[in-house]
Amino acid sequence: MEKGKRAKEVIQGISLFTDYDIFLFKKGTHFRLYDKLGSHPMTVDGIVGTYFAVWAPNAEKVSVIGDFNGWDKEAHLLNLREDGSGIWEGFIPGVEKGTLYKYHIVSKYNNYRVDKRDPFAFYSEVPPKTASVVWDLSYSWGDEEWMKNRYKHNSLESPFSIYEVHIGSWRRVPEEGNRFLTYREMAHYLADYVKQMGFTHVEFLPIMEHPFYGSWGYQTVGYFAPTSRYGTPQDFMYLVDYLHQNGIGVILDWVPSHFPSDEHGLVFFDGTHLYEHADPRRGFHPEWNSYIFNYGRNEVRAFLISSALFWLHRYHADGLRVDAVASMLYLDYARKEGEWIPNEYGGRENIEAIAFLKEFNEAVYRDYPDVQTIAEESTAWPMVSRPVYVGGLGFGMKWNMGWMHDTLDYFSKDPIYRKYHHNQLTFSIWYAFSENFVLPLSHDEVVYGKGSLLRKMPGDEWQKFANLRLLFGYMYGHPGKKLLFMGGEFAQWNEWYHETSLDWHLTAYPMHRGVQNWVKDLNHFYMSEPAMYELDFSNEGFEWIDFRDWEQSVLSFIRKGKTTDDIVLVVCNFTPVPRYNYRVGVPRSGFWAEVLNSDAKVYGGSGHGNFGGVEATPVPYHERYHSISITLPPLGVLFFKNEGR
Repeated sequence: MEKGKRAKEVIQGISLFTDYDIFLFKKGTHFRLYDKLGSHPMTVDGIVGTYFAVWAPNAEKVSVIGDFNGWDKEAHLLNLREDGSGIWEGFIPGVEKGTLYKYHIVSKYNNYRVDKRDPFAFYSEVPPKTASVVWDLSYSWGDEEWMKNRYKHNSLESPFSIYEVHIGSWRRVPEEGNRFLTYREMAHYLADYVKQMGFTHVEFLPIMEHPFYGSWGYQTVGYFAPTSRYGTPQDFMYLVDYLHQNGIGVILDWVPSHFPSDEHGLVFFDGTHLYEHADPRRGFHPEWNSYIFNYGRNEVRAFLISSALFWLHRYHADGLRVDAVASMLYLDYARKEGEWIPNEYGGRENIEAIAFLKEFNEAVYRDYPDVQTIAEESTAWPMVSRPVYVGGLGFGMKWNMGWMHDTLDYFSKDPIYRKYHHNQLTFSIWYAFSENFVLPLSHDEVVYGKGSLLRKMPGDEWQKFANLRLLFGYMYGHPGKKLLFMGGEFAQWNEWYHETSLDWHLTAYPMHRGVQNWVKDLNHFYMSEPAMYELDFSNEGFEWIDFRDWEQSVLSFIRKGKTTDDIVLVVCNFTPVPRYNYRVGVPRSGFWAEVLNSDAKVYGGSGHGNFGGVEATPVPYHERYHSISITLPPLGVLFFKNEGR
């Protein structure tokens, strides 16, 4: 359509909805709403145009405004369905892909009038502009092999080494005004790097459209639209597709816990609290200054679960990590006495949110059994990663926030005091198998003045790097899947800042390159050894050798796979004092090959080690018939593999 030429009148009587669709929508179980609501370019009886549909039950009048009609609020009025669904719809001839639009809503109440972005839009203007864009999702995927076999990559018994990435600041183009990489540019850089480093999955901070870049995507307005800052929906599909073709899984952060107060978003959508609770004690987050979904409303649940399934269906995502689950579970989250309303039983649990999370997980695993859902849940809520049918919330995995806090607190201490805090390392095993845990060293730990991982480490410069290598080695040895935020893998000095690129120039320096090589070798070893991942979530995969040597701050344990031959010994020294002739009981005779040593000179270490391995001798120790005598490097971790009797 020519610029400035107005589209014809709205054609009524055209609808994508059947009576059954409306029944499911009202019931809250229509999870493919993105095929019905929103804008859909199509040809009807030879007429090219776009079908629009929006849910606004308390509106007096709804029109589509855009660049096609000069943003005229009276030109293209939608028709309210007569079935009580609250859906307004209509077909506008001449409106094609690429057209900018919004909904102008006149409420039944208080003469409230507002221009809203389409909650189901597939694409948006580049922020700070806020219009939706008529778009289609046609794309020719090339990841058939991955999709056919991805259950092997996403199984709970498979290796998960997750590289957490913020697209806008992973790498930029300083020669061009420090601009972002596009989705397509990033595809090649990121796939090459992740493959080289040995990570199995990439997790993107929310890519859903968000008005405020500084929210990192967590203040979402576009639940069906990847942000246009980096390209089109097809460009983001290309990024996922290319990662899949290179054997890399894609996990997306998804945020049903809150939404921002921007007028063009979901808040006060039709002049009423449609998506959020009306009472601020239930519908407003005092901590984030954002709104809370009404999880008890059928249509809202259908909206949210449709969004979740949309990313799995249309974008081939391999998992969804759900942010801030604790804020959904507790009615008194971040609230003082009198600022919240108890549930019907007088408790603090959000019964509607609990039911929603269970329904979400059941829907995901019913339709996509080869993906994973992952909860960021920071409390001791029971059975987060257990199936709904046994009373759990139904997530596949849960971030182990307790392990993260205890471990970083321990590592921040001067080694001379660590022996008094030995329990911070050993305590995690007591609950390690109560959930399917991911060990997260995430973006949250390197922002807001917390400093980078390297800066958290005590001691002089050499000790800081040695401590960081030890931290990573301990994490990879510990039961649980792994997650590391970008920049940590090469020991970035500065804490993460979303407005700039990572400090890639540091990889030219030997100590930083040493940490990077250590993480790479840890990843490749982790992927190649079933003992390191097969039984992550079972106590059969872990066995202490010695957790009592608090005096010397040494831990030793064994990781085991499903077969008896799969066994790895891990020994950690959390002090800068090398331990010579340190004896460790082992479950087998024969040669124990030293397969990884964080103190090797290639990683920036001092070179203490065991010349490739040691022979076990029949000297009983640690309640075992055989033992090895080893050199334990300062602030070092050793991995040994038994090569037979």
